[in-house]
Amino acid sequence: MSRSERPVVAVTMGDPAGVGSEIVAAAYPMLLEHANPIVVGDASVMRAGVDVSGADLEIETVGAVADATFSESAVPVLDLDAVDDLEYGVVREDYGEASLAYVERAIELAVDGEADAIATAPINKQSTRLAGSEYAGHTGMLADYTDTENYSMMLVEDDLVVTHVSTHVPLREACDLVTTENVLETIRVTDEGLRDLGIEEPTIAVAGLNPHASDGGLLGDEDDEEIRPAVERAAEAGIDAHGPESPDTVYVQAARGSYDCVVSMYHDQGHIPIKTLGFSSEDAVSGVNVTIGLPIVRTSVDHGTAFDIAGEGIASEASLIDAVEVAAEMAERRRERGEAPPRGEE
Repeated sequence: MSRSERPVVAVTMGDPAGVGSEIVAAAYPMLLEHANPIVVGDASVMRAGVDVSGADLEIETVGAVADATFSESAVPVLDLDAVDDLEYGVVREDYGEASLAYVERAIELAVDGEADAIATAPINKQSTRLAGSEYAGHTGMLADYTDTENYSMMLVEDDLVVTHVSTHVPLREACDLVTTENVLETIRVTDEGLRDLGIEEPTIAVAGLNPHASDGGLLGDEDDEEIRPAVERAAEAGIDAHGPESPDTVYVQAARGSYDCVVSMYHDQGHIPIKTLGFSSEDAVSGVNVTIGLPIVRTSVDHGTAFDIAGEGIASEASLIDAVEVAAEMAERRRERGEAPPRGEE
């Protein structure tokens, strides 16, 4: 694929005080292998990230995606000029405001067809809360800004893929959200998301809520009364769904190839097996976070702002490379199916 044909991926640099800019700088040459990446953020922060990473790159400040050259020697930055000074590893209201502005601008680019996908570096929830945001993370903001009602978080780590019925809510509330309708809708968007990943006939396992998926009603009734009907209705709709499966073994089965994905009932049920795999190396954090169900393509790194090491030039860029590669692949498949908005410059 020629450079002009590669998908344009808007990469938000995340919280200025975090590792976002330095991992973008370190990853940039590899990102060009998969996409035309344009950074949405602050040119001054990106310059600092280049210095920290030791990358041999210039900063190309642009006012629009159409102005970017996507060369190997310069990182194109859509400069929002939202940061006056840079201090690593701190929680600040203005950094939260900047983080939110980067995401909002990237969403606009994707909705308007100027970018084919979004890949986000991590934001800090404390900083965004200080800035007045009520969102627990990127996902709710993306859903609201694109008027999306049904969506889910999908995590991809090599041979294991998981989605979630609920994510950033207290565990007591998460149990109440395990309803037939919620589980069924998560299965549906999971099937669509897997097809965007290139799996033509997905096989989906649905984890139970209780130990051993309630063990025939001995350990609760949610699995039989809420989850099983959702699986049956999904199967009737032509989705290859199975469950409820015992949550203590289903992730191992999926990682070994029995299923393409596991629908998890709550945040930690899905995150723990994924992060056990993705964080197992001392040198790199891998894995990709995909928001499925949106009218636009959005992926993210599967780690946080890493305030404790920000500015030291030791943060791994592996997850960002994976995120941009997945975003580009998903965007290409949507375009092949005629489901992407027309390019803004066309």
